[in-house]
Amino acid sequence: MPATELTPREAARWATRGGLPLPADRHAAVAATADHIHSVVAVLRELDFDDIPPALAYRAAEEAHDAAV
Repeated sequence: MPATELTPREAARWATRGGLPLPADRHAAVAATADHIHSVVAVLRELDFDDIPPALAYRAAEEAHDAAV
């Protein structure tokens, strides 16, 4: 994960490299969106999920349904 923010020019370069050339007026918006996504992922990477079983271990049919509020 980059320590610095993605610049509009870098966003355009990466988009072009991925086969998605961007119009010039979209470079800044794409860079800002990518930076936001990176910040969210960074927070998720800090969470401790060691005690949570994988999704395959979840069985919805085994839940006790209680409509009491």
